Amino acid sequence: MSDPILCYQSSQLFRSKKPHRILAGAIHYFRVHPDQWRDRLLKLQAMGANTVDTYVAWNFHQPRQDTAPDFSSWRDLGAFIDTAADIGLDVIVRPGPFICAEWDNGGLPAWLTRHPGIGLRCMDPAFTGAIETWFDQLLPIIVPRQAGHGGPVIAVQIENEYGSYGDDQQYLSWNKEALEQRGITELLFTADGGTDYFLDGGALDGTWAAATLGSRGDEAVETWQRRRPGEPFFNVEFWGGWFDHWGEENHHVRDITETCVEVRKILDLGGSICLYMAHGGTNFGLYSGANHDGTKLQPTTTSYDSDAPIAENGALTEKYHALRAEFFRAQGITDPPALPPALLEPAAVLPAQSVPVAAGKPLLPLLREAAPPVTSVRPLSFEQLGLDAGMVLYTSRPVLPGRTDEPAETPLRILGLTDRAHIWVDGDFAGILDDHNADDGLMLTGTGSPVQLEILVENRGRINYGPLIGQGKGILDGVLVNQRRTFNWSHIPIPIAEWDGGELEHLASATLDIETPADTYLVFPGFGNGFVWINGFLLGRYQEAGPQVTLYVPGPLLHAGTNDIHLLDLEKHGTHIELRTKPELGTPSTGKILAAQL
Repeated sequence: MSDPILCYQSSQLFRSKKPHRILAGAIHYFRVHPDQWRDRLLKLQAMGANTVDTYVAWNFHQPRQDTAPDFSSWRDLGAFIDTAADIGLDVIVRPGPFICAEWDNGGLPAWLTRHPGIGLRCMDPAFTGAIETWFDQLLPIIVPRQAGHGGPVIAVQIENEYGSYGDDQQYLSWNKEALEQRGITELLFTADGGTDYFLDGGALDGTWAAATLGSRGDEAVETWQRRRPGEPFFNVEFWGGWFDHWGEENHHVRDITETCVEVRKILDLGGSICLYMAHGGTNFGLYSGANHDGTKLQPTTTSYDSDAPIAENGALTEKYHALRAEFFRAQGITDPPALPPALLEPAAVLPAQSVPVAAGKPLLPLLREAAPPVTSVRPLSFEQLGLDAGMVLYTSRPVLPGRTDEPAETPLRILGLTDRAHIWVDGDFAGILDDHNADDGLMLTGTGSPVQLEILVENRGRINYGPLIGQGKGILDGVLVNQRRTFNWSHIPIPIAEWDGGELEHLASATLDIETPADTYLVFPGFGNGFVWINGFLLGRYQEAGPQVTLYVPGPLLHAGTNDIHLLDLEKHGTHIELRTKPELGTPSTGKILAAQL
């Protein structure tokens, strides 16, 4: 067995026994169309980087327990690593099993976290047993691509930011051993926030500890010198931008000068760094995660642009050129070479145009026929219905208090609602409740007779960070008419991520005729809150609330000739959609970036 290509001594990192500094950027293969992998990696290399860093999203490969993990096509992790190798980049792999990453459920499959009483990210045999099976299938892709086998993989991460979640050192050690036992021989490391608090829970004795932070890197270096003497400092996640949540006022960006100042602090102290993100890409489908601010769910937008130096559409931003100068300066080059003209050429874009939308089947009749109903005395959660993502239509027939000659108002409350619920009474829309007002209730008018109560609950993304990881979806407790519980429910699970032509043909639709595929940016004037498919591919969510206005459509999703677009809106329908030539992600604001990183 060969020695790891990376090693360290007296706070100096070595590669093949020569002094080395990691200059890296994160690009997630699961957020970039495979036809664009090479372009994005070439741009990262031209930035002065020597390494690409990627997470592995377990639920992207194995959304269902009864099917083997898929490593083909878009999910071909090996092909992504091989592409990086062909370009000449080293690769750092971060296999989790938990990854955070603003990705649904932090990458953990919902079929695993739904088990009642399971202990997540600790030495619970139900959890570690599933990881063993997953690693048995994942690591044969990574192991032969390690540097010791002639491949580009130079390091592998153990778990992810564990110090912000737990303190089960036995679990962390078990993760390390699970990787080593399956053939990982390159340098292993942990990754945690840049303070004592995070190191207390997430670092392992005798294992390289990396940091995740976006500012005060010089203070973190001092902490590492005190807590981790002899280890070189590696900021494996430098947050040069930030992500957005639906419903927020602005699109979060970070000042370029401030970003470069913070990067230079780390580089001038001899540290290694990885930009998170170098290229953010897109949360396609229903893979956007969510945060929780203590009072409400914060679903992440479809765009994961993250104000990265390489924009969501692959454009090289001002931040790219500024950080490129810093990366080359760290290598002793004050005048970086000119960029290849091909990398500076903007991607082709379709002409701006308006496309008419044909109405589809009305929402409620469509959803009522989406699947056979499942009955239960009490309302069932998504997990109990075996549903990962999508929606559930709950139906019951409670009596609403009142008299025919004297109607009365009474509150409808939903206990344990973790998302948003659209509510109808006898087919008439009554209103919306969500996770932060469901206990307050929605006032309904009754006459003392049974009504058909229909509640559509949308999973807006599973929490990806913090103590609520693994939280269930749907109605987790019950429904109250005033103080009286409503029983006897039917449920229609609606797995829209699995819909194909048979279901899509009933939706609102448009056609786009083009001669040559190119990028475009969709806008939905007059629409409210919904989902869009391009040629059967679920592009993602859109919301009138913003801040994201346009949805990026990569050119490879289109083809010459007629392209089909389908829309499912839960609130209202416009008459047309627009194609624009530039992205619009919201009004830029730096406020939250500073607050989050200090």
